[in-house]
Amino acid sequence: MGLTYKDAGVDIAAGNKAISRIKEKVESTFDHQVLTGLGGFGGLYAPVLQGMEEPVLVSGTDGVGTKLKIAFMMDKHDTIGIDLVAMCVNDVLAQGARPLFFLDYLATGKLNPAKAAEIVNGIVAGCKRAGCSLIGGETAELPDFYQDEEYDLAGFVVGLVDKKEIISGEGIKAGDKIIGLPSSGIHSNGYSLVRKVFFDLANYNIEQEIEGLEMSLGEELLKPTRIYTDPVLKMLDKFSIKGIAHITGGGFLENIPRILPQGTGVVIEEGSWQIPAVFNLLQTVGDIELKEMYHTFNMGIGMILVVDKTDCEQILKCAAGLGESACLIGEVVPGENSVEIK
Repeated sequence: MGLTYKDAGVDIAAGNKAISRIKEKVESTFDHQVLTGLGGFGGLYAPVLQGMEEPVLVSGTDGVGTKLKIAFMMDKHDTIGIDLVAMCVNDVLAQGARPLFFLDYLATGKLNPAKAAEIVNGIVAGCKRAGCSLIGGETAELPDFYQDEEYDLAGFVVGLVDKKEIISGEGIKAGDKIIGLPSSGIHSNGYSLVRKVFFDLANYNIEQEIEGLEMSLGEELLKPTRIYTDPVLKMLDKFSIKGIAHITGGGFLENIPRILPQGTGVVIEEGSWQIPAVFNLLQTVGDIELKEMYHTFNMGIGMILVVDKTDCEQILKCAAGLGESACLIGEVVPGENSVEIK
């Protein structure tokens, strides 16, 4: 018998087995706008435009980064897909778009169908939280490129917004208020520094119980990134929001200026929200300067909304009614795309 693809490290049967494990779960995310199931060369989606005058598609793509290393260390793979969806849909949400559909890419050295199913189960859970359909994806077995038990993830989302409703930040002015929506923890950025502090410097064990944390270190670090689609879209239905920033890589100091028009800056009032214990632990153990913390991490605020001061109180009440612990954390001031932490 001659050499086969399996002999070279790629098992097509394992790929088919993985698809059979996830097919029903994936199709549970479909709505009436999805026209095809799994297995085609492309996913077909016919969006309902809901009376939009000038519908605009908004796309985003992202990965999970080195948070994957924590999943490998814990051998826990059922939540990392939520992070993948969150990193993409929160970005398109920042422009006022409703997520429509999602696609994923999973690459690994040796395909484990059971592990792949766990990963996709997380992606399915994330899509359900985001209100979008998982209409396709790709699983690639790349021997000699990845370690057998390791993998990488990437995702792609498309959302829809009426052109007149796009949130661009251009109307932001001095005196506007900054509302913060809480994060679930570190989310999916800064994990190279996190791992250096906790595992190289402090030599902590992944299963270690640490004073101040309500769970083991590994469980804390694997908390899924929050998906803000539901509360933000509901607030957008009732109020005008001038700007939205997803606080990801670069923290406050990089992400907030991305939405500020020329001549404006932001003052953030430290202490106006409860910073989760894991950030205080990171700063103390790593001897990290406060500015660096705000330049790397979300510090307990995963998304910020810029609103007119006359609407601020009502938006906070609306958020509370939606179960959000939103809080006023700052104000827009004259400046040049600056963020000051006071």
